[in-house]
Amino acid sequence: MLYYFFNYLQSHYRIPGAGLFNFISFRAAMAFLTSITISLIFGRRIISFLQRKQVGEDIRNLGLEGQIQKQGTPTMGGLIILAAIIIPALLWAKVGTVYIWLILVSTVWLGLIGFLDDYIKVFKKNKKGLAGRFKLMGQIVLGLIVGLTLYFNSDVVMHEYFKKSEVTPQLIVEKHMMVVGKTNRNNQDYVITEHKSTKTTIPFFKGNEFDYAEILAFLGGDYKKYAWLIYIPFVIFIIAAVSNGANITDGIDGLASGVSAIIVATLAIFAYVSGNSVFSDYLNIMYIPNLGELVIFSMALVGACVGFLWYNAYPAQVFMGDTGSLTLGGIIAVMALMMRKELLIPVLCGIFLIENISVMMQVSYFKYTKKKYGEGRRIFKMSPLHHHYQKLGYHEAKITTRFWIISVFLAILTIITLKIR
Repeated sequence: MLYYFFNYLQSHYRIPGAGLFNFISFRAAMAFLTSITISLIFGRRIISFLQRKQVGEDIRNLGLEGQIQKQGTPTMGGLIILAAIIIPALLWAKVGTVYIWLILVSTVWLGLIGFLDDYIKVFKKNKKGLAGRFKLMGQIVLGLIVGLTLYFNSDVVMHEYFKKSEVTPQLIVEKHMMVVGKTNRNNQDYVITEHKSTKTTIPFFKGNEFDYAEILAFLGGDYKKYAWLIYIPFVIFIIAAVSNGANITDGIDGLASGVSAIIVATLAIFAYVSGNSVFSDYLNIMYIPNLGELVIFSMALVGACVGFLWYNAYPAQVFMGDTGSLTLGGIIAVMALMMRKELLIPVLCGIFLIENISVMMQVSYFKYTKKKYGEGRRIFKMSPLHHHYQKLGYHEAKITTRFWIISVFLAILTIITLKIR
């Protein structure tokens, strides 16, 4: 909102300094600082409120060191994260752009699902919380909203380069393109076109673009009109998988919030270069108009995670609960989809992935061996994976720090895919 206010002042009254609000870098920095400030100032008050309401975590005794001491620690701390995301985003981003309002809707929607789950656990004393099928249903609904918006909204477009000699009136009609400019690349004249597309990025490959519509090429004719049949189910799968992965990762102090901060900071870099015509042209990647606004939201989210760590670092004064973990994972998935970088998720969100896989392996192997031998056997001492290391005797602070280090490694590996193909 401040962008529109100061833009008005700049255009009508030439107020000194008002032009700063035109710079994404300035607004992103301010969103980060605002987010951390909200987390630190209001976080303490929210924790005190939760303590007064006796909103404490009911810890099951799993035989883990230091576990019983966490009994009664306030949960639903994801409310701190939600406030520290939404308020700075509303203040510093262009809320009129499709990417900002869609990511805000996603944040609120997932926050409500997580809040309902925590509410049932804490106030209704039902340890199972919201039934899994209802969580999944909520994620599916969000996937439909995000998928349909990205597929059909006229403001969700990308720029593509064609050699001037290749652009014909027939090509423009077939691809529903609009010519928006010209450029010279490698001493050749190119035409810049703007059009809707279901293309995404394939990491580590030259000419690294894949169009979901091509899966239906066997239909012939106007097969691209039916690309939504492939695209939207994939969007739903990505959102559900990453959201649940973050939820599973939230098991020891500081783990989910720290890993999420690293992932989102990486996505902020991708949003900046993909939303900047100069950098995207230099890196030979997709240019997506207005995507740069996601940098502001991303930095607000990084600030929220870092600010939350002030209270969530070992020994935790508050847990984020599903209010925070389901939201963080879902937001990461939605942002990656907007940036056309969802195929990088297995690398960038490697911690979420391995935590998810460890649970799937453990459950599947236990059921298989129980059916075959009459007694269930385990691959890990406990799942998710971080509990396995706790059982091996590692302190949870050491596990958290090492997982952060792995996340930084994966983040750097993800960033260099911009050049290594």
